Amino acid sequence: MERSLDAASLRQAVIANNIANVDTPRFKRSEVQFETLLQHSLHGAPGKVVGRRTDPRHLYIGRTGKEVEPQVTIDKNSVMNNNLNNVDIDSEMSAMAKNQLRYNTLVQQVSHEIKLAKTAMEVR
Repeated sequence: MERSLDAASLRQAVIANNIANVDTPRFKRSEVQFETLLQHSLHGAPGKVVGRRTDPRHLYIGRTGKEVEPQVTIDKNSVMNNNLNNVDIDSEMSAMAKNQLRYNTLVQQVSHEIKLAKTAMEVR
């Protein structure tokens, strides 16, 4: 969930940058890739999922390879306007709303997990 929140936060910044440059000549929009990378990692070859270690004493989960990180990609091929800009304000606003819903859902999930942990730790 932490990586998903990081990706959603990065995606919000990238979309905001796209919107801010909607009228900038020759500006090329960017987007964040995370969910597809995560799915490829989960459905790829067995053992590709790697647990994140927050302490050197923790055990390794899966292979000791690279964790899935969000990646920013630039769409250099498409053109939307006469000024060679490829930002479509309607699709960017839609993507921002979708990302906001995803972020809010993730925050609710994290909050629920914290409440469960607190309940488990309470002494009766």
